[in-house]
Amino acid sequence: MDARFDEFLHVPARLSIVALLAPAGWAEFGFIRDSVGTSDSALSKQVSALANAGYVTVRKRRDGAVRRTHVQLTPQGREAFQRHAAALEEIVNAARFPQPPANA
Repeated sequence: MDARFDEFLHVPARLSIVALLAPAGWAEFGFIRDSVGTSDSALSKQVSALANAGYVTVRKRRDGAVRRTHVQLTPQGREAFQRHAAALEEIVNAARFPQPPANA
């Protein structure tokens, strides 16, 4: 397996979250939840795992009576996602364009 392939990041929910965050700055929890199509509790669990791994930063603020949670990729998370995406692209390209056997 390619060394750039990240088993932790390959979990579909985590991969969806970081792929959504990659082109963004801070994203609001509700936006991520709705975009990924998951529940609050499931998203919270995955965001906590990503934060514990150093892949995202979580910011919580009060907006009057409403508590807002925002999430952002860290530089480490962005780099891990880029490496993982490159590994996935290589796997897909190998399947699309198989190399003929060396002794053929």
